[in-house]
Amino acid sequence: MKKIVLLAFAVILAVLFLLPLIWMVSTSFKNDFEALAGQMNLIPVKPTLDNYIEGLKGELMNVPITRWITNSLFVGAAGTAIVLLFSSMAAFALARLQDLPLRKLMFPMFVGSMMIPGVLTFLPMYMEFNALGLINTYAALILPYSSGAFGVFLLYQFFASFPKEIEEAARIDGANKWQIYARILLPASVSIMVTLAIFTFMGIYNDFVWPLYATTSPEMRTITAGIAMMAQGSYTQAYGKLMAMTVIATLPVLIIFIIGQRSFVKAITQAGVK
Repeated sequence: MKKIVLLAFAVILAVLFLLPLIWMVSTSFKNDFEALAGQMNLIPVKPTLDNYIEGLKGELMNVPITRWITNSLFVGAAGTAIVLLFSSMAAFALARLQDLPLRKLMFPMFVGSMMIPGVLTFLPMYMEFNALGLINTYAALILPYSSGAFGVFLLYQFFASFPKEIEEAARIDGANKWQIYARILLPASVSIMVTLAIFTFMGIYNDFVWPLYATTSPEMRTITAGIAMMAQGSYTQAYGKLMAMTVIATLPVLIIFIIGQRSFVKAITQAGVK
């Protein structure tokens, strides 16, 4: 009986989480009149692909959807690569280099920085990038994501628990610190790195506030900021087209999660076992 109740509760939660997604996909196949009618029908009366066709041809109406998606993918990939590199190097130094000065002081500082709300650093960061003339550039869209402490914290836990005997054996064989980092610890932490990459890419790709203020021209916007501008412009009541663009914007993140799902589950399992 207990299993049945838990299963029913899990099904209800799954439906609650999936209902907005199902409604979004359903509305994307409705024409503007049916979408505005507000009828509670998940299956469109007259399904149409016009919303997707017109959306992907948006450049004819000064709405460069494909450029926005390209910007989001580029910014997400570049930001993720930087985070993986810097976070893994910092975590390795804090976890394995016993002779690192102030090592025991720096890690609490990294963790403490995670407690600072991003809204507090938003204005100073904007003023700094504006003073450097980097607003409306890819540097302004990528660099703010490169200094997060979450990746350092996540990888530190794995590196700190890595068997010291393997590292000592590598040193006996003549490996230096860089070789231990690049040839032993990084290959052993693939699942953790993939998990961090998924979280980081999703966070960058889905970010809305910073790209909205850090870009001033339509060509430099990301997909989230672009759809927001569409919702305030000529597409204010074009719910079908807005939902179609949202579905298209969701696909890259969904595909990346499906590809990395196995490594993601493996990393969570490893963390649980440890």
